[in-house]
Amino acid sequence: MSKFVKREVYYFDEPGEQNTDLVIEAVVKRLEAGGVRKVIVASTSGETAVKFAHSLQGKGELVSVSEAPYRHEAWGEKWPCLQEGYKEELKKLGAVVVDQAPYVFHSSVLERSLWGSLSPEQLVKETLYSFGQGLKVAVEVALITVSCGYIAPYEDVIGVGGSGKGADTAIVLRATYPATMFTKEANKRLEIKEIIAMPISKEWWV
Repeated sequence: MSKFVKREVYYFDEPGEQNTDLVIEAVVKRLEAGGVRKVIVASTSGETAVKFAHSLQGKGELVSVSEAPYRHEAWGEKWPCLQEGYKEELKKLGAVVVDQAPYVFHSSVLERSLWGSLSPEQLVKETLYSFGQGLKVAVEVALITVSCGYIAPYEDVIGVGGSGKGADTAIVLRATYPATMFTKEANKRLEIKEIIAMPISKEWWV
């Protein structure tokens, strides 16, 4: 008979920040089940990361990842985004703060070029979007933290993302470098191992 593990998964009817508290609840339960300690949370202003930081005290290690400078060039939106008050609170709570790292899926030399060619980054990004905006973000922040040396590569972590604001998705994945996502070395490839929480309906960014 095959060995198996039963896990509780939170599925939300709709994506969005209204799911944040339940995502935190689900992540805490997964940490208590064991086998993973690091939680990487996408948090633009820092508000969502602070909520996680308070709930994760003594249960896991938190890395907060804010937006990249390219946000201003690509979408004309304000940068930096991480609010100083939240940044200081995160540090006091023992979280690692990443607020000046580049995006993984929006940093191709073809991203805003004159040519209509697809880049590998865009193909991966669009594929992950089929699972939801939050899942794409949860993967991306894990890749960012490995690329920038904030966490060791090839270990299992929890990645958390959302659809615009807050958190609506959490997964367990093997964190790796973008360059080794599809390597022939099986123990270095990206693996999405568990869904902890995810919206059923998706929000598409087109």
